[in-house]
Amino acid sequence: MTAALLEMELVERRYPLPRTSLTGPHRELRAVDGVSLRLEPGEALGIVGESGSGKSTLARLAMAFERPDAGSVRFRGEDLASVPASRLRRLRREFQMVFQDPSSSLDPRRTAGWSVGEPLLSDRSLSDTQRAGRVKDAFDRVGLPTAGLGRYPHQFSGGQRQRIAIARAIITNPALIVADEPVASLDVSVQAQILNLFMDLQDEFALSLLFISHDLAVVTSLCDRIAVMRSGKIVETAATKTLISAPRDPYTKSLFDAA
Repeated sequence: MTAALLEMELVERRYPLPRTSLTGPHRELRAVDGVSLRLEPGEALGIVGESGSGKSTLARLAMAFERPDAGSVRFRGEDLASVPASRLRRLRREFQMVFQDPSSSLDPRRTAGWSVGEPLLSDRSLSDTQRAGRVKDAFDRVGLPTAGLGRYPHQFSGGQRQRIAIARAIITNPALIVADEPVASLDVSVQAQILNLFMDLQDEFALSLLFISHDLAVVTSLCDRIAVMRSGKIVETAATKTLISAPRDPYTKSLFDAA
């Protein structure tokens, strides 16, 4: 078996819950409970489930924004919880995240061009001219006019802001993009445009995608495989066509029935 780009093995993430009384027992929420998965180079893996199933926590673990309480998260074979901070900063150029709400991930005081180019500021091998060229190229790749480089996030539509966030994610030429509900706040027509953009970028760059959504229609249109989460656990993983035609777990069947 070839080495996975991203591999999670028996990952757990627990959060303390408030006590019901001063003398009550300590309680905890198992947001991610023993999850194992592999993401191959160039593959699109969808994570689907209802709100509160643990999908976003899984995304934060994949990005090393949080450390697992148990298990391991490995990128290209390196345990992200064990590598030195300097190594993790370098690795982050190879995996980037696109959030649900670009308004919260883009600095309203900075221009779109500055926000897209920020991940390159630590690369001292690039001149200002080279960095500016990379920013313009990223704008072109996501279908934004370069005339908007000097505009601020509030001057763009919701779909355009998400394109800015995607441009920021791809500017370091990553191998992996983790997308957490990136089209949930957009209307249907704009959703389709952003999904098509993801597909085009995946083909162009041979990107791997960890695509998180509560919407089965979204993940089935984009992903090669789908993992279904419920209460912090993955209850079923299968190729998309297999999952559509013959879901095995009752919860997966209920999701398709609801959709």
